[in-house]
Amino acid sequence: MKILKILFVISLLAVILFPQAAPAMGLEVAAGAWVESPGGDMAYKGNSLSVDNDLNYTNKARFYGRAKIDMPLIIPNIYLMATPMSFDGAGSKNAGFTFGDKTYTASVPFTSELRLDQYDIGFYYGVPFLKTATLGKLNLDAGLNIRIMDFSAEVTQGALKESANLTFPVPMGYLGAQFKPIKKLAVEAEVRAIAYDTNHYYDFIGRVKYKFLKLLFVGAGYRYEDIKIDKSNIVANLNFSGPFAEAGVEF
Repeated sequence: MKILKILFVISLLAVILFPQAAPAMGLEVAAGAWVESPGGDMAYKGNSLSVDNDLNYTNKARFYGRAKIDMPLIIPNIYLMATPMSFDGAGSKNAGFTFGDKTYTASVPFTSELRLDQYDIGFYYGVPFLKTATLGKLNLDAGLNIRIMDFSAEVTQGALKESANLTFPVPMGYLGAQFKPIKKLAVEAEVRAIAYDTNHYYDFIGRVKYKFLKLLFVGAGYRYEDIKIDKSNIVANLNFSGPFAEAGVEF
């Protein structure tokens, strides 16, 4: 999985730094900041820990990057996105609990860290002739998204320290829509989702973009993720939501 992550980062940087080298009919590159508000709970071989009440995580603003490449002919279009997530806090619990192979003492402060970095590689097609039929005002996309999830959690109390690490790919369906009431303004929506066994991964993005120069645009919107992981002794029901703002170029 580390190789996949490295390849993803190299591809994204290549598109951002050398857009003229991309064999594409169109290109959109953006970077921004998402104010991530966490919620839910997680457990590792033991008791469930509440993100709000036990771990005391607060909102964090994190940078992200994305790139869309419109490929020629019948080659599927490509969507790359990197979304880092990390939280830490000092918490306490009025009852003893187990995390991994360690048992932690009640009412004694502890610290914890949670990281859930996500790397998306999507392949999609636009609905044929829809953009032409609507004079460029409406477009719909559908395809497959592969999300590389890099999860790690750590709890420390005095000399006690336990951590859980898990990296795995998640295939997801992808739907996208773009509506342009006027040439410089676009309203967009994106959905990435899958549910299987006791796991699910839902990611919803709403965005408004305004092109203020020939190539440059600014955007703002809201993103919501709902993630349920039950894998390798890690059970997590987590959600992240909040506004974001971005700037980018579009060729």
